[in-house]
Amino acid sequence: MTSPRFFRIALVLGLLSAIGPFAIDMYLPALPAIGTSLRADIGAVQMSLTVFFLALAAGQPFYGPVSDMVGRKPPLYFGLVLFAIASVGCALADNIQTLIVLRFLQGLGAAAGMAIPRAVVRDLHTGNDAARLMSLLMLVFSISPILAPLVGSGVIAVAGWRGVFWAVTLAAVAGLVLIATSLTETRPAHQRVESSLRSALSAYGVLLRDGHYLGLVFIGSFAMAGFFTYLANSSFVLIDHYGLSPVVYSVAFGVNAASFFGAAQFNGRLGERFGLVRVVKGAVGACGAVMVAMFLYFLLGGDSMWVLLGLYFIASGLMGLVIPTTSVLALEKHGAIAGTASALLGTLQMLTGAVVMAIVGLFTDGRPLPMVAGMAGGALVALLLTWLTLGGAARGVQALAGRSA
Repeated sequence: MTSPRFFRIALVLGLLSAIGPFAIDMYLPALPAIGTSLRADIGAVQMSLTVFFLALAAGQPFYGPVSDMVGRKPPLYFGLVLFAIASVGCALADNIQTLIVLRFLQGLGAAAGMAIPRAVVRDLHTGNDAARLMSLLMLVFSISPILAPLVGSGVIAVAGWRGVFWAVTLAAVAGLVLIATSLTETRPAHQRVESSLRSALSAYGVLLRDGHYLGLVFIGSFAMAGFFTYLANSSFVLIDHYGLSPVVYSVAFGVNAASFFGAAQFNGRLGERFGLVRVVKGAVGACGAVMVAMFLYFLLGGDSMWVLLGLYFIASGLMGLVIPTTSVLALEKHGAIAGTASALLGTLQMLTGAVVMAIVGLFTDGRPLPMVAGMAGGALVALLLTWLTLGGAARGVQALAGRSA
């Protein structure tokens, strides 16, 4: 593949992947305003975020096998159309219950853009090349958490929180145009011959019996759960507890997101030098140490916003080394069922994040400690799973990564 085409594919896939998260990140500065407008408490407003993650988890097992059977593009069209229709409904919602239902439908549509681009990466590459493409995809994807909160703050200032949903509707329409004009089919007809509903169910059976695959998936899932906990709680902590304006909050959020996606660009280079497995093990260990330090600081009575933002900036960068790399390693041996494997990976990541968010939500009081406890807990579980998955099995995986380099 020529370098310009490599970057073009990363751009297209990254933008498609970002549409769903854009509907999360633009939405974050609006959470307090939505609660006031719809007369809903913090828990109910957070539920409108949680159900979006649950829908992302529920939708991906559908899109993955379908993309193996009919190709990658048709389910992308379907998902973005559903996303656009639900977004219009969210913009018109007049109570929190309606908003929650429509956010679930919106998440079902967004699930297509989460599951299928990873399968396209696996269609095209494996090993360090896949890590490079996945990291470039993440770089484009970073447009969402870096710019979306700022854009959301601007939209809210001009058009109120409902304007956020009109904006993401336009993003979905742009995504449809992008699929039609810039994405070629990477699952040609001759590769779909063996794909059917029965083969999809069989593939899920294979994946669920593959302990190594599941271990890698859950390492990334629990690392990502800390990020999801921050998503759900940071606006209340930074805006209500520390007194930041929505715009300044958006800048702070974007800086930490930039750390994640900036660090991810080193995955290919670090993988070539040290092996992808060693990258994961080192980054997970360091992230766990940083998160525990943050938790102990707040547990012992600390309350500095700068400590929170500084330590999370470091942890975000380390997660940028973990999450794309574990995805590449998990899909490495499952190219024939890449759509299904990617869908299950995404589903388990979203479910893990939603469960952790819901648990932390039970203790949320607007202060940093419950949020930090959830983030640290996710990092420690990821560390334990890394030891179990890549400890005794590390030699075999390193050999696989080395052959792919």
